[in-house]
Amino acid sequence: MNSYQYIQGEQPLLISMPHNASLIPDQLSLRMTTDAATSRDTDWFVDELYDFAVSLGVHIIKPIYSRYYIDLNRDPSGEDLYPGSNSTELCPTSAFDGTPLYKKGQLPESLEIAQRIEESWQPYHRCIEDTLAQINQQYGYAILLDAHSICSTVPRFFEGVLPDFNFGTNSGLSCSASLIAAIETLDYKPWTQVTNGRFKGGYITRHYGEPEKNIHALQLELSQRTYMDEDSLSWNENKANQIKVPLEKMVKCLLSWKCGITG
Repeated sequence: MNSYQYIQGEQPLLISMPHNASLIPDQLSLRMTTDAATSRDTDWFVDELYDFAVSLGVHIIKPIYSRYYIDLNRDPSGEDLYPGSNSTELCPTSAFDGTPLYKKGQLPESLEIAQRIEESWQPYHRCIEDTLAQINQQYGYAILLDAHSICSTVPRFFEGVLPDFNFGTNSGLSCSASLIAAIETLDYKPWTQVTNGRFKGGYITRHYGEPEKNIHALQLELSQRTYMDEDSLSWNENKANQIKVPLEKMVKCLLSWKCGITG
């Protein structure tokens, strides 16, 4: 079974959805807690939020397995993205609320983690790398949008309620200043928007964003309160249809940007 799904596009934009899936392999779920089996910390319905992107010719990549199996937005070396903060690992051992994901004595060991990297992490990242290289060769530049969502309140990671649109560019290092400026000028009201706040971009944004090589990467962490019921983890059609309006404008803005020239 392939560890990811890739939809080929024809535009200079690739959307990665590394936490979109909730599937946990059967043999692994037997070692995990009952709560872990729900994969609660999934970026729920992100592929449905961006369903319009396929008709726009955007390349899309999304995983088959849950972030609880392996987190595709973490450094395979285990390096912490936010030193000093309470972060989750490459192969998470606890949920966002701090509860353990594994039953006692069932944590993954180094050989198992290495196998997950080889079978799931590496194929996903090879696809990203190959797609960006192909786009860059064809257009002279490439854009990567790493699309995420998260519960609006996660005390483990931040205080209070998260803004709705949270853009990250590794503090300006992962993409052209004119690209993020174009994104920031869009009208997100009545929703709130911030750039490089709590979320500055994960491994994917930081690793692939090389504007000096004409590869521009940014992350969007969208608050789940904007399109779903966070308690029941259910899709809200009315909310989703409303939030898709600025999301589509944002994607079209990325498509219209060309090496610092918009329009």
